[in-house]
Amino acid sequence: MTQLLLVRHATNDWVGSQRLAGRRPGVHLNARGRAEAAALAARLDGYPIAAVYASPLERTRETAAWLAAPRGLPVLPLEGVLEIDFGDWEGQALETLRKDPLWAGVQHAPSQTRFPGGETLAEAQTRALAALEGLRRAHPEGVIAVVSHADVIKAVVAHYSGVHIDLFQRFDVKPASVSVVRFTAERPMVLAVNALGPIPPPPEAPSADPESPDAETASRPA
Repeated sequence: MTQLLLVRHATNDWVGSQRLAGRRPGVHLNARGRAEAAALAARLDGYPIAAVYASPLERTRETAAWLAAPRGLPVLPLEGVLEIDFGDWEGQALETLRKDPLWAGVQHAPSQTRFPGGETLAEAQTRALAALEGLRRAHPEGVIAVVSHADVIKAVVAHYSGVHIDLFQRFDVKPASVSVVRFTAERPMVLAVNALGPIPPPPEAPSADPESPDAETASRPA
């Protein structure tokens, strides 16, 4: 089975600035962010990550490098988990945006509200899920790390939790946090959200020996 580690990028100067960085290029991790990324790598040291993907923006790729480099893995770009296209709102202060008539729609009905010149949250959720389902098919076994952005991760977690996208803001996803989704034969299972400490263990590899005690136990009905 596949287990996804959905990692939010670490801190940069835009985090906490009350402005929307969006897809703006040139946003790099700051000193705090590099420390967070190093701590993230330490927390996941020894975790059997088979591949590392990231949104193409600098802040996600830089965070992903801390997970990929110790394992000798490349950071593979994944366009589908790119930051929300905020359109004309990109770079603007939240104080200004709260006065926009669209603000209430973005907060309470994001599935039906389009950022001016950008996309809706529902569209972002759809493209992110398509990308992750593609990874699931490409990696039917093992652990995959995907470094993305807060709203994208919240939208994905909402879907796999059975929560409507209009309620996605009820989830909190902090910098360098890990949310864990495991795909079983029956259903996806959300094992952790916004974890800043230990995360659930990886899935156990299926036994290759049908005569082993573990295989026999697993085959019995509960």
